[in-house]
Amino acid sequence: MNEIVIILPKEKFKSLKGRDVKAIIEGNLSRVEETLKAEREEFLREKMGKLEEKLREMEGEIEELKEFYEKALRDKEFMTAERDRLRKENEELKKAVEERTRELEKVHGS
Repeated sequence: MNEIVIILPKEKFKSLKGRDVKAIIEGNLSRVEETLKAEREEFLREKMGKLEEKLREMEGEIEELKEFYEKALRDKEFMTAERDRLRKENEELKKAVEERTRELEKVHGS
């Protein structure tokens, strides 16, 4: 069996002496239940408010991450295109150097 401990000031305890404490408790039980229910509802509302705020923060962070990811994809596409352009330019320069080298060898080798 669960035990409930009630702490009362000395004056209140003296005023209850000789009275039917069980009847007093039972008589006030419905009000206590209402009070507890109201406190629980308030606690849950506060908790829900905090959770809603946290959700808004997380949604903002998700939006930031989404924007970062989209920018990273654009940057990747740009860098890939730039790499391809530089590769082609390098190939053209290499061919030009090889051709120039052959021409110089013909001129100096003959």
